[in-house]
Amino acid sequence: MDILKGLKPEKVWSYFEEICQIPRPSKKEEKIIEYLVAFGKKHNLKTKKDKVGNVIIKKPATKGKENLKGIVLQSHIDMVCEKNNDVEHDFDKDPIIPFIDGGWVKAKGTTLGADDGIGVAAELAILAANDIEHGPIECLFTVDEETGLTGAFALKKGFIEDGEILLNLDSEDEGEIFIGCAGGIDTTATFLFKNRSVPSKSTAFKVEIKGLKGGHSGDEINKGLGNSNKILNRFLWNATNDFKIRLSDFNGGNLRNAIAREANALVVVPNKHIDDFKEYFTKFSADVKNELSITEPNLAFSIEETYLPKNVIDKDDQHKLLNALYACPHGVSAMSQEMPGMVETSTNLAAVKFIDGKKIFVTTSQRSSIDSSIKDIAAMVESVFRLADAKFEHSDGYPGWKPNPDSEILKVSEKSYQKLFNVKPVVRAIHAGLECGLFLEKYPNMDMVSFGPTLRAVHSPDEKIDIETVQKFWDLLLDILKNVPAK
Repeated sequence: MDILKGLKPEKVWSYFEEICQIPRPSKKEEKIIEYLVAFGKKHNLKTKKDKVGNVIIKKPATKGKENLKGIVLQSHIDMVCEKNNDVEHDFDKDPIIPFIDGGWVKAKGTTLGADDGIGVAAELAILAANDIEHGPIECLFTVDEETGLTGAFALKKGFIEDGEILLNLDSEDEGEIFIGCAGGIDTTATFLFKNRSVPSKSTAFKVEIKGLKGGHSGDEINKGLGNSNKILNRFLWNATNDFKIRLSDFNGGNLRNAIAREANALVVVPNKHIDDFKEYFTKFSADVKNELSITEPNLAFSIEETYLPKNVIDKDDQHKLLNALYACPHGVSAMSQEMPGMVETSTNLAAVKFIDGKKIFVTTSQRSSIDSSIKDIAAMVESVFRLADAKFEHSDGYPGWKPNPDSEILKVSEKSYQKLFNVKPVVRAIHAGLECGLFLEKYPNMDMVSFGPTLRAVHSPDEKIDIETVQKFWDLLLDILKNVPAK
């Protein structure tokens, strides 16, 4: 395609554009796995794949660097697949179409996949190069980071053979080096409901909320962004109490690790309340736009009369659902006392889906840098669902990554950054989940840091990557590789 041709560093952008052509949704990474295995063979590098699809490609040290500690470069190969409702795109088949917008690279109406495609591209550029100094390298490409950390969970001891140091290339703020991350758990609820006939003398309306930024439920949970599920439910809750509306459908959000951007509902309104209902909708829209005028300037509401549905859900079931969604916490629960400005504990009301005309599935996700707080916030969400007589389930969860401020590779990374850019990097932990905590379970002596270029609005169709910071990310990576400690 050559859309990104001319951007620096050329090889990194070239590989990034190449993998944009390869569909790689979470849990459907077969095509990118095939590409990686073929890439390793093409370059005569030792390549292996495990049962779940993780791939390692090994490259020997360059001349004179054989005595350096083995280093693992790691990125995940799946991507979050989100698009705007008015965009036709099949993530299982269609390529991502990147384009340059000023100093950023974006995609046309979809997620870009720079999370973590840019890390994958950097690894490929290093594997293919013959002019980069480095010690022994193992490039680890993991599957299904975004929806279950499946690859990291399934990683077996011994799959990484020689690496003593791991560079995770999955961070999103250039100038920052990460040495810790939050752990997390998902809590889901299933509401069973009875169908009832549509009340007579009623009219149906489709209510829709869109235009929200969405974004990463870890990295951006503290930015005051709107959640379409919470906003729509707030409207429905009030309209139920004031105008006796009946609910037929609710569809909001998508992925557990994305803040819900869009939501819509199909409701039935008694004819005698239609004028008041519309008037309230206008007032409600204005109020919420005012509340979120700074963080969500593109928030949009719409309402249109539509066909009468076959059924509405039972009145008591409707009250249970709407009350539970209103009470279900969303957002920051606690800020860190150890690291000022960092979120410690949060929860995300990610998705609400009507399924098969008989049940409603609600997805939430909890994160914390303190294990006991993960359990506490998950129990808080569980208690709401219990009160509503919903069935609930917790995932196995994933561990956090405890910071090690005395890390040897951290000192190397800090020194490289200051030498290259004449400023000290910020060293901190991140509220988002990284695979590093799971790697430590299998390789407890692994020394790790995480860094990357600047990405914004990840997990949303507004995802973008700062072009200038990719060069800085690349320069830092190469300098670290040259200065890895000796064995």
